[in-house]
Formats: sequence, C-alpha cells, structure tokens
Amino acid sequence: MRSEKQSIVAEIKAELEGAAFILFTDFTKMNMTQTTLLRRKLRELGARLQVVPNRLFGVVAKELGYEGLEDLMKGPTALVYGSDDAAAAAKAVTEFIKAEKVPAVKGGYMEGGVLDKAGVERLATLPSKKTLQGMFVATLAAPMSNLVGVFSQKLASVVYVLKAAADKKSEGAA
Repeated sequence: MRSEKQSIVAEIKAELEGAAFILFTDFTKMNMTQTTLLRRKLRELGARLQVVPNRLFGVVAKELGYEGLEDLMKGPTALVYGSDDAAAAAKAVTEFIKAEKVPAVKGGYMEGGVLDKAGVERLATLPSKKTLQGMFVATLAAPMSNLVGVFSQKLASVVYVLKAAADKKSEGAA
C-alpha cells in the first residue's frame, strides 16, 4: 500500500478507535448542503459523518478486529461515528432521512455486534442517554424515598400519641 493510503488508514483508525458506535449510510444523492446540515447536526451530538473508501475501511476494520461488516461496506458508504450517545446519533440520522429522503441507513456496529437497518431504526427510538440515566436514578431512589416517607409517618404517629397523652394529662390536672 502506498504511503498516502497508509496515512489515510492510520487517520481513520485513530478516529474509530475511540468510537462507541458506527452507523453505515449510503450517501449517494446527497448534495453538499444536505451533507453540511447533517454534519452540523451530528457535531452537536458529539458524532461525525465521514466518507471512507470501502477498501481502506476494510483494512481498518481488520486491524481493529471488527467482523461481519462486509455486507454493510458495499457501494458508496459514509460512516457516522462517535463516542457519546449512539441513540441520539441514530435518531438524528433517521429524522434527517425522513426530512430529506437521503442518506439511506445500511446498518451499524456497536459494542462488538453488527446491527442491521432495523436495529439502527430501533436504536433511534430509544430515549437519549441522559434520559435513561435519569430513569435509572429515579428507579434507584424510589425505594429510598418511600422508606423515608414510612419513617416520617411513624415518627409523626408517635408525636401525635405523645401530644394526645400530654393533652389528657393537662385536662386531668385542671
């Protein structure tokens, strides 16, 4: 492989080593304005869109140990990748596709597994990472807040009994 190609492979590999997810799209029929809009939207979410030659990505995939991606690398391919919220990026891409009718999702790769087109669409329906974290914290906190409520009710009951006893004593003394 020529030195220019080796440097491109090294650059792609450096970008993808830290990626938590990769979405594969067919970018044909996208004009420059649409590409810029999608890139801007993805950048806000901590993701990137990059057109990568299939042959060079094949070299990178082999070096990084990505397997089963051969079917996704047919035809013109643009990668959407990032290290943050895969669901938000998938949602952004699918919403962009609905609005602009391009690009087409081919599939994805996440946590060592290949996602088909339907898998990426299901991923897009998930709540964002922050929402899921909030739901998790609320689930963890619910039993503790219920326990606090029970203890405060018991404490209030004891106070009411003591107050009633004090009132009764003060009535009897008078």
